[in-house]
Amino acid sequence: DHCDYCIDILKEVGSSHLKLLFDIYHVQIMDGDVIRRIHQHKEYLGHIHTAGNPGRAELDDVQEINYPAVMKALLDVGYDGYVGQEFIPTRDPWAGLAEAVAKCDV
Repeated sequence: DHCDYCIDILKEVGSSHLKLLFDIYHVQIMDGDVIRRIHQHKEYLGHIHTAGNPGRAELDDVQEINYPAVMKALLDVGYDGYVGQEFIPTRDPWAGLAEAVAKCDV
């Protein structure tokens, strides 16, 4: 669902043991303004997923999300958890994974 709606649920539950799986791809296609939302909801980030947009494919130079800037925003807010590469490969999956890791290593 929409990121802000999920945050409202987390606030209502009020448990430090419940966090948001922040799927960058879904936030981009449903809400946009990914970096602002990272800063706005930093205390609720529990796990991060990536994928290129459009198409949920590799994190290459033809997709629209600026992953180095997004990863820097995560570092800026103190996120120290995992980032799961959850794209659907359109070519060699190992090459796509290596490219995604390199793009996210800031």
